[in-house]
Amino acid sequence: MAEEKDAFYVVKKGGVVGIYKSLKDIQPLIASSSDPCASGGRSLGVSSSSKLLQGAFQSDTSKISGSSLHSTNSQRQVPLGGSSFGLTSSQRQLTPEVSPLVSTNSQRQLTLGGSQAQLSNSLSCTLEFDGASKGNPGPAGAGAILRAADGSKVYRIREGVGTQTNNVAEYRALLLGLKQALQKGYRHIQIRGDSLLVCKQVNGEWKQKNQNMAMLCAQVNQLKANFLSFQINHVLREKNSEADAQANLAINLRAGQVEEDCEDLRR
Repeated sequence: MAEEKDAFYVVKKGGVVGIYKSLKDIQPLIASSSDPCASGGRSLGVSSSSKLLQGAFQSDTSKISGSSLHSTNSQRQVPLGGSSFGLTSSQRQLTPEVSPLVSTNSQRQLTLGGSQAQLSNSLSCTLEFDGASKGNPGPAGAGAILRAADGSKVYRIREGVGTQTNNVAEYRALLLGLKQALQKGYRHIQIRGDSLLVCKQVNGEWKQKNQNMAMLCAQVNQLKANFLSFQINHVLREKNSEADAQANLAINLRAGQVEEDCEDLRR
């Protein structure tokens, strides 16, 4: 019998199964045994990739109990490289228990994903702004409505801006809302206003021809850099009525005076 490279030799004698690497080691057993292993004395080939497994079986003892190796015909047919080699049927039944671990891990990822979504939602808000001026220029006020994206709170904010034009009041209202949003910890913001000039200039679509407008737009851009996401859109006046109401109330405030009302919707 020629010795095959990288092969195991399994010999069963009585109730004991022995695994050997060399033909020379099993020659005495073959000669004296009338009960070769179920492979008919054939060597079970092992690929070079299985050398690590091969070494694992060449432990200090060369004999293992027959109940843990080749106890059934179906087990004899499993290659050494197979994942079920050397397992009893009861041991193989444990294999599906890996599935709950995968499911649990997926559940953790879903939970984590949910937590991240909740965190992002808690850092998000919408801002509605408007400015008012009686006389243009004249007594002016700035108003803003700040809404938490998770629906928990609504802030109504107003500021007196002295004698100013309507465009200045609009910019002051936007600045007022942005400052309040940052102070309250919001980092994602969606903005709506009925001033086409302010929305277009902040988006970079219109140039600031007036120096005063340019300075105010630069202040907005400085605050904008503190947000993780920032979006501003123009809306029609009738869809900005709440911010407009705050701006008209602010006309009666002294310049720089700020008032704020907060409604906690969770109560």
